[in-house]
Amino acid sequence: MHTLTENPKLTRLAVMVGIAAATVGIIYGYDSSNIGGALIYLTQDFHLDAAGQGLVTTTVVVGEILGALFGGALSNRVGRKPTMVAVAATFTIFSLLSGIAPTLEFLIVARFLLGLTIGVSVVVVPVFVAESAPTRSRGAFLVLYQVATVTGIILGYLVAMALASTESWRWMLGLAAVPGVVITILLLRLPDTARWYIMKGRTAEARRTLSLIEGGAVDIEAELETITAGFATAHTSRWTDLLRGPFLRATLFVVGLGFFVQITGINAIVYYSPSIFDAMGSSDHIVQLGLSALVQVAGLVAVFIALAVIDRMGRRPVLLIGIGVMILANALLVAVFAIGGGEFSGALTVFGFIGLMLFTAGFTFGFGSLVWVYAGEAMPAHLRALGATVMLTADLVANVIVGAIFPSLLEATGGAWTFAIFGVMAVLAFGFVSWLAPETKGRPLEDIGQFWQNGGSWTPKN
Repeated sequence: MHTLTENPKLTRLAVMVGIAAATVGIIYGYDSSNIGGALIYLTQDFHLDAAGQGLVTTTVVVGEILGALFGGALSNRVGRKPTMVAVAATFTIFSLLSGIAPTLEFLIVARFLLGLTIGVSVVVVPVFVAESAPTRSRGAFLVLYQVATVTGIILGYLVAMALASTESWRWMLGLAAVPGVVITILLLRLPDTARWYIMKGRTAEARRTLSLIEGGAVDIEAELETITAGFATAHTSRWTDLLRGPFLRATLFVVGLGFFVQITGINAIVYYSPSIFDAMGSSDHIVQLGLSALVQVAGLVAVFIALAVIDRMGRRPVLLIGIGVMILANALLVAVFAIGGGEFSGALTVFGFIGLMLFTAGFTFGFGSLVWVYAGEAMPAHLRALGATVMLTADLVANVIVGAIFPSLLEATGGAWTFAIFGVMAVLAFGFVSWLAPETKGRPLEDIGQFWQNGGSWTPKN
């Protein structure tokens, strides 16, 4: 990065990019949690058993997998911004269709289509933000996506709690259209990324966008030359490049990280917190939803801390600390369920609540924040969108597994065994991150390919 000033202020457009693009996470988070409240009443209306609850919950994630598979290629073809606008607009439509679903089959189709739009968004947004944000603030801009996601999760629970007295799952699902409309309007005001413009040979638009984003922080012409050179040496973006040296190691990292993010169990808590609190002895639906929202408030506090330290501490320390907290939280939850058995006293319920808060805080501080950072940073320019695609597809596959089996697993084995399994996954994740995760703090995006070309090191090997 060709810096001209040491501590330049962020430009107005840079701030708009960070806020408007990242807030797409609100619709992702809202959809993740509002189904938890809606399930209470869906179960009654459609006479669902545990397997049926898993089907309704994971249908959207199956759609997300398919959306993620073509999200990167779509954004390469038509642009990052048009893709995100289409995501927000279609999310609005499919949320309304979910709310008016006359039958279970109609609801499942609507949620599948909803998942397609979300799947595209989780691939494209990190790429858009990484390619637009100033290098000095890129980590914080990417963590904003997780801030928005957790905010959406909390909003989903609060809306469900407010509507609990009406028992209206239709309003719970349909109101997701409101943030969809707002975000569509915000995104329409943004330009596409300078790197996408250069990839398409639109240098004048790239120059204008860089000037508006960076202000006087960089030498614009030198930056354009650096970005252009990065694409010129990369030649093409082929899926087979992900499976060949020197980027096979990078592919292993992004696929493994994406899988561990979800297989460690966070969405079991997001989707099924009311059911977990029911297993802990809390039978009042409003209390279940309120406690679920409080758990996510702890996560929001943790992600704000990550936002403050990500560009100072670095990526690896933040990620490892977060996973370590998840391991401790799992140990506490295993103990609570093992001691409580089928009978929970007030004290055990409090410790269980603390365990869920610690688990969520550890996740949002580490995995929740860093998955978006690495989705935007882990790959060189020509493979960035494809790398984000395979990372977040692996994430969503694990999400389907957890979402589908958790209700039956909790019912069949109890909380102690369930959280013991998640704890083992977290320990494996800690070892995986220690082995492969690169430290990308302060590195220009155009330099990241060198890390993998050097065999996983910033220093060339002789």
